[in-house]
Amino acid sequence: MGKKGKRDKKGKGAEKTLAKLEKKVSRRARKEEEDLEALIAEFQSLDAKKTQVIESSCPPPSPRLNCSFSAHPEKDELILFGGEYFNGQKTYLYNDLYIYHIRKNSWAKLDIPNPPPRRCAHQAAVVPTAGGQLWIFGGEFASPNGEQFYHYKDLWVLHLATKTWEQIKAPGGPSGRSGHRMVACKRQLVVFGGFHESARDFIYYNDVYTFNLDSFTWSKLAPAGMGPAPRSGCLMTPTPEGNIIIYGGYSKQRIKKDVDKGTLHTDMFLLKAEGAGKEEDRWSWSRLSPSGVKPPPRSGFSVAAAPRNCCLLFGGVHDEEEEESIQGHFFNDISFYDMGKNRWFPAQLKGPRAEQRRHRRGRQAEAAGGEELQLPPPQGPLEIVKELVAEDGTVMTIKQLIPGAAEDKDRPGPEEEEEEEEGGGPGQPLEPWPRCSAMLAVKHGVLYAYGGMFEVGDRQVTLSDLHCLDLHRMEHWKVLLEMDPKTQEWLEESESDEEEDDDDDVEGAEGGEEEEESSEEESEDEEGEQQHPAVQPGEAQPQYVARTEQHWLSLARSHMGPQAKDKKVLKVAHAMAKTFYEDPIQTS
Repeated sequence: MGKKGKRDKKGKGAEKTLAKLEKKVSRRARKEEEDLEALIAEFQSLDAKKTQVIESSCPPPSPRLNCSFSAHPEKDELILFGGEYFNGQKTYLYNDLYIYHIRKNSWAKLDIPNPPPRRCAHQAAVVPTAGGQLWIFGGEFASPNGEQFYHYKDLWVLHLATKTWEQIKAPGGPSGRSGHRMVACKRQLVVFGGFHESARDFIYYNDVYTFNLDSFTWSKLAPAGMGPAPRSGCLMTPTPEGNIIIYGGYSKQRIKKDVDKGTLHTDMFLLKAEGAGKEEDRWSWSRLSPSGVKPPPRSGFSVAAAPRNCCLLFGGVHDEEEEESIQGHFFNDISFYDMGKNRWFPAQLKGPRAEQRRHRRGRQAEAAGGEELQLPPPQGPLEIVKELVAEDGTVMTIKQLIPGAAEDKDRPGPEEEEEEEEGGGPGQPLEPWPRCSAMLAVKHGVLYAYGGMFEVGDRQVTLSDLHCLDLHRMEHWKVLLEMDPKTQEWLEESESDEEEDDDDDVEGAEGGEEEEESSEEESEDEEGEQQHPAVQPGEAQPQYVARTEQHWLSLARSHMGPQAKDKKVLKVAHAMAKTFYEDPIQTS
């Protein structure tokens, strides 16, 4: 009883500390978010001008991260929404919607009136109701310099059959956050964890909310037992019984002023529904101790459902601090978790069938000759180093860790293992580059992996390639869309950019400046609706801002209200003017 009492007191103390920290972060973040709200409202007013649903064939989406990638429940389509792109100097946010047609291996852009505001690091879940629904919750909007954030707490649904967006306004939901996880489970959405960050503070969550898809109501759960520590970016998957599994994730803590310490979580938990079917469900946490070959610690991994009651984990990064720098080791391996057996096991690719047959005949010939060369199995992880030389001469080194051989009952037999070694050695061009934050979707037992990123020093390479892997055959990756990482744009931050940071603090993230698919027809249609002063030929940005200042002041004031301070209104007005100057089509 004494130990239990101490645990209860410790838990209550942690809850009070978390509540105080949340209030502190909320106060400071609110001041920052007010600066961005006006710009978000302006973007929404522009989106509101769209009155027709337009689906048009287009090139593949531009490189982006932290978007959602979901399989249509009824059609052979994958749905990509939102995301962000950072080119070394600015962050761009998106709220466009793309459809990937699997059978045609082609992309289409779907313009639907009144979409959710631009965002990244949100969560999406698909349910088969009424021809299919895509539910979106949370995420963040960032200033171009990446110093200010607006965290969403809104809930949206895309009705796939009618191609309409709808915002669902229900009280009692989670606070604004990003990096959380959300799954659909037994006619409800379940949201866990995430974080909220301001310029100086941050907070990580471990709370759980459910949204009932029949009554459209939020509920905050209070599960019994000791649950996971606060975290973001974890594995979250539903079980066939209606329970939830949580694994891994990332969090950081403030050690002292301006010094934070990150933590890679490797623990695993089961959130069990004990009162299913009754008026009020009861939930409880319990810790899982899986067997098998666990994936090496990492963050930024991606998760997808897999056949045979499994889920899978792909890619990620393990950061190692070296003196004054951080070296990231990126992965492109797959680990499966068998939910029925509570067991991890690494994926093993067999290689193409034709190649398997050739190698099998070769082994038979060697056996007939009385000699057979047997290679010892690799002991421990194998590190593969790949080098790329960018157009500007920068050498990018990518390290890939391949888990070593390990005995596992779930792995293929000896004959199949020989075929795998012969047919699919490491470093083949068919494999995706090692990466973190890839977007995954599964349709008809086939895994689709889109994009992701890796880092080389201070340089970030954002990918936009597309690969697929048949999870039933497990033969080899197929490349559906290639991308040469050497062509990735990267702009070094200049001193002049740093000096202008203060002026750009609230400049809205400029969505879609690189979208090849922005058609001339759209710009022609909107010419008649343009309400903002046009940029004159040869006019520099400072001249444009000065000439049109009164227009943007009036617009900013209308969004921010009469109580806003003149200095802040002027700051937002200049941000709007700069945004329009750099991308008049997107903001007109």
